[in-house]
Amino acid sequence: MKVIGITGGVGAGKSQILSYLKEHTKCRVIMADQVAHELEKPGMICYEKLLALMGKGILAENGEIDKAAFAARIFARKELLAQVNEIVHPAVKEYILQAVAEEIEKGQQDYLFIEAALLIEDGYEEIVDEMWYIHTDEAVRRARLKASRGYTDEKIDSIMREQLSEEEFYRHCPVVIDNSEVLEHVYRQIDEKLGEDLCQRRRNIRDN
Repeated sequence: MKVIGITGGVGAGKSQILSYLKEHTKCRVIMADQVAHELEKPGMICYEKLLALMGKGILAENGEIDKAAFAARIFARKELLAQVNEIVHPAVKEYILQAVAEEIEKGQQDYLFIEAALLIEDGYEEIVDEMWYIHTDEAVRRARLKASRGYTDEKIDSIMREQLSEEEFYRHCPVVIDNSEVLEHVYRQIDEKLGEDLCQRRRNIRDN
């Protein structure tokens, strides 16, 4: 099984690519944001720690963390973000490490894809076999974010300022998938890359 990290800036279209990979490969996909959401639910590892840090004012009526209240509290006190990350990011990474070990032991998948915006910053290069950078022109990303999420230019600017530069993504990711054009173009790149992997595996089997 090959473990591949998928990363890229906001609006790069990573979800579309992951949907294609799930449909066309024998794989498991882990999305760090979804893992974090699960670990923040009542009874899970991050829940009580986040309550201790931010107070019960972030809770919804059902006892779960209210995302809007959570975000508002962080916006009001910027120093909380680093403290939240210190709680959530290590827990997510531990979950993913365990999932990788489990899938390797099962031996049922050809690939395990890990998607996260902070793969590089959080040291996932130590976990994955290969890093893919999903590159999309900034103008395209901005148009997508406005159309799909209703983001303003100011909000997009603030998010992009916090993310890695193009140069950093390129430096850490040997595989670059360009998602700036029509989907057929990006799917063709993925098919070519997976075809190269298959040929390499066959060579390795033959050599051994």
